[in-house]
Amino acid sequence: MTRPPPRRILDYGPIAFPAAMLLLFFAVPFGLMIAVSFFQRIEGGFYEPAFVWSNYARFLSVFFGRVLSFSMMLAAGVAVLSVTLAFPFTFLLTRLRRRAQVVWLVFLLSVLSLSEVIIGFAWATLFSANAGISNLLVMVGLLDAPTSLSPSLGAVLTGIVYQAFPYTVLVLYPALSRLDPTLTEAARTLGASPLNSFFTVVVPALRNTVVATLIMVFVFALGSYLLPQLLGRPQHWTLSVLITDQALFQANMPFAAAMAVFLVLVSLALVGLSLLVGKKENAS
Repeated sequence: MTRPPPRRILDYGPIAFPAAMLLLFFAVPFGLMIAVSFFQRIEGGFYEPAFVWSNYARFLSVFFGRVLSFSMMLAAGVAVLSVTLAFPFTFLLTRLRRRAQVVWLVFLLSVLSLSEVIIGFAWATLFSANAGISNLLVMVGLLDAPTSLSPSLGAVLTGIVYQAFPYTVLVLYPALSRLDPTLTEAARTLGASPLNSFFTVVVPALRNTVVATLIMVFVFALGSYLLPQLLGRPQHWTLSVLITDQALFQANMPFAAAMAVFLVLVSLALVGLSLLVGKKENAS
């Protein structure tokens, strides 16, 4: 069934409310943020209307470059680890019975319902020296004494991957559930092992989906704010944490707005790239 294209103004009625909400809660705040990013900061933590490029010129500083490069590498690491873990898990999930799939999906949705604060404090407890994972490692003889595993880069990476894993599974699930099972059966008939058929048939067949998922998880991890603060040191803070630090603690709202504009534009560009990859996947 096809829907005819809109010809009258009333035909656009169904999208009027979503368009109004998008304009009110995204376009208007984003426009104000762009305007503030060109304002001039004055002494005392205030700013005045102006049109200066000094806030964007600070992007060329070593400090901003270091924070940006770390944020990009952290988001890339989270994306690669999440997809590497979630892809085979989701593939096996789609091979279970429908009732078992529903149970797993509900469990993953319950993990997504947890706030970043709860996840951060839970992992901080698990990485602590008193009641953490290191006590189990001492019991099995891998460590001599309990030690704190956070704050550290590994703790930050673990926390964000844990938060992104259910999201990654839910993004991959539709494509893997629609995959024709006869492809792997044909590979098995020709003598390929289950592992070999997975890497030579399943992964190449969904390479565009994998790329799109990597981009989406990268955008998700790029905006991580609380976990780097709870599980990492100041050198592990991401661009989102730096924006908050400049806006609230350094009282430099124009520079914080400029960085926020940069982060939003990068995120929108990556989301557009993932949609383009997904469109090619559907076309093929």
